[in-house]
Amino acid sequence: MSATDDPFALAETAAARLAELSGVPRHDVALVLGSGWAAAADEIGETVATVPATELPGFLPPAVVGHAGVARSIAVQRPGQEPLHALVLPRTHFYENHGVRAVAHGVRTARAAGCRTVVLTNGCGGLDPEIGPGSPVLIADHLNLTGASPLEGPTFVDLTDLYSARLRELARTVDADLPEGVYVQFRGPHYETPAEVRMAGVMGGSLVGMSTTLEAIAARHVGLEILGLSLVTNLAAGVSAQPLSHQEVLDAGREAAPRCSRLLAGIVPQL
Repeated sequence: MSATDDPFALAETAAARLAELSGVPRHDVALVLGSGWAAAADEIGETVATVPATELPGFLPPAVVGHAGVARSIAVQRPGQEPLHALVLPRTHFYENHGVRAVAHGVRTARAAGCRTVVLTNGCGGLDPEIGPGSPVLIADHLNLTGASPLEGPTFVDLTDLYSARLRELARTVDADLPEGVYVQFRGPHYETPAEVRMAGVMGGSLVGMSTTLEAIAARHVGLEILGLSLVTNLAAGVSAQPLSHQEVLDAGREAAPRCSRLLAGIVPQL
């Protein structure tokens, strides 16, 4: 079986190429920075290497405005300790129609690069009017409504504690007021209808979006500890009286970027 046929061999190849191009042989923590979170990469430490995604086997150029198409290796200083090496990876969304393997490739590469922890972030619609745009929310659990899984064959992975309670408590040492929510992934790329949002709420969801759950499942499969963070960029359809737009998401993300950056700058050195 060739590397292009075996997704785990492809991840190993990408990790080896990353080490070669970045000069960093091993990383400790990976971050996938969704809408509103990208500016945090400038705050958590010193960028020692930037690698175009297309230079790494299996990665694709970004298809969404506001998402970076590069991998960044960042040295995170920790008083009295060796620096922590953080890896910021680009994201491929399921709705881009490159298949589930492409969606999972980032977290698999992170594990092959040495990471033990991954921080998955996103911009999302909120169902709770009291948690308005600009609010970061810890993901406590998820509903995967894509109809897909990143796992193939008889791979039965326990997802009971998929989003680490330990890491959520650690995040609260940085911001004690962080709320928790259940993230619901729809396939996209269209926004949800009000009826779909109501359905998500009846099922226990409080956040809706188009990413994260497939990556989280793949990350658990390869043994990564997962911290999930959503940024509410808009109230979801039917909760908001206004029509939804991608520009609204981008604008809310820009406004919330300083808060998100401070939050991750406080969390990452402790991972």
